[in-house]
Amino acid sequence: MKKHSLTRQVTFIVSILVAGAILLCWVLNTTLLPRYYIHNKKQVLMENYETISNASEQDKLKSDEFTVTFDNLCSNGNIMTLILQPDGKVLRSSVNDLDTLRGELWNVLLHTDDMEVLYSNDQYQLLRKNDTRLDSEYLVLVGVLENGDMILMRTAVESIRESAAISNRFLLFAGAAAIISSLLVAFFTTRHITKPLQQLTDISKRMVDLDFNAKYKSNRSNSYEVEELGNHINRLSENLERTISELKTANVELQDDIEKKIQIDEMRKEFLSNVSHELKTPLALIQGYAEGLQECINDDAESREFYCDVIIDEADKMNRMVKKLLTLNQLEFGNDQVVMERFNMTELITGVANSTKILREQKNIRLELENPEEAWVWGDEFKVEEVITNYMSNAINHADGEKVIRVFYTCSEDKLRVSVFNTGQPIPEEDLDKIWVKFYKVDKARTREYGGSGIGLSIVKAIIESMNQKYGVCNYDNGVEFWFTLDCRQ
Repeated sequence: MKKHSLTRQVTFIVSILVAGAILLCWVLNTTLLPRYYIHNKKQVLMENYETISNASEQDKLKSDEFTVTFDNLCSNGNIMTLILQPDGKVLRSSVNDLDTLRGELWNVLLHTDDMEVLYSNDQYQLLRKNDTRLDSEYLVLVGVLENGDMILMRTAVESIRESAAISNRFLLFAGAAAIISSLLVAFFTTRHITKPLQQLTDISKRMVDLDFNAKYKSNRSNSYEVEELGNHINRLSENLERTISELKTANVELQDDIEKKIQIDEMRKEFLSNVSHELKTPLALIQGYAEGLQECINDDAESREFYCDVIIDEADKMNRMVKKLLTLNQLEFGNDQVVMERFNMTELITGVANSTKILREQKNIRLELENPEEAWVWGDEFKVEEVITNYMSNAINHADGEKVIRVFYTCSEDKLRVSVFNTGQPIPEEDLDKIWVKFYKVDKARTREYGGSGIGLSIVKAIIESMNQKYGVCNYDNGVEFWFTLDCRQ
């Protein structure tokens, strides 16, 4: 389907509307104007009769005052009027040709059946008469006044047809001029309106080609709607540019996610390898010492007790590692529901400190709790306890030098930062980001001594992230600080 410009469409519509209006006026002039004219003449005749009848009732037909009124009634409506007394004498006449009016009166009275009765009552009849001889048409009112006088009023209606014809001819000429004028006005007006629209169209085409440099420039001569549309297109261009930029960024992030997925697959393979490796050693020890017991390598009770202790110890290490793996798996896959509640952090730290007292005493480690006042926080109390326990165990296993563990917290705005510091060797800088990875061990030989699995800090990371909080580690010259944050607002 062929598309036309807005200028052509508007011009065509305006011309159709103007032509339709002119045609409607022509039809109304031709059909309704004569009817309206006749109706108006009828009303004038009946109103004149009422005026004359009232004057007759008041016996003022012969007065000088009524003479002026009578002349006005006849001249304004172009009405010939004759008033006859019962004896046939003329009381009032609007014309000098009395014989013609008398003849008209008797003709009406004698040939009423040949005329169209438009209205009739007890006082008068309103008739429509066609004079075939003169090819003319009249409205005739004939009746009797209150005092018995006869009245005849006549007015021609033929002139209305001629007037309508003249009006229609004038309307055709005026209509042609109106159509031409409307076409010119519509053309230039729509050109003025469509010029900024064409500008907006060009801008939108450039936007389709992802060219967002084109902007709509405001013009005071443009309409409010066009200005609003231009401003909206400018904002749309800016939003599209920003959205495309965000999409490109998201695409880059998606590529990063794909790479991370590849890394996760590699980590999964590494995880299986590490699990196999971590379980291989204790299983081999358990199997070896169990076989030794079975074969009764040493019959003395002390040797058997040593063999059993080794088996129990290795089994305990395996059990702890499996539990940690299950805990970490639940956290990473979101299967462990976080229960947020308000609890006393000071009491929690004190409880963990008491539970690790024996281990600290065995290694001659001094514990310093620097915040005796109460601190209330929001979080999952049992998970937070596991975080502090892991931090504390890590500190106990790596405390060296002065062998001091310091637990303290600081409050900033609505966050409480809990820190566990231990004296000893700092963590190598290249390992700081890796210590949160499952099974990663900075010193594998030393980790093996105390039965570390490299999972504890991974559990810390998963727990803190599940509560949308932060965590980290800081190196110092004389030790290492592990920390995490919790909400402390009411």
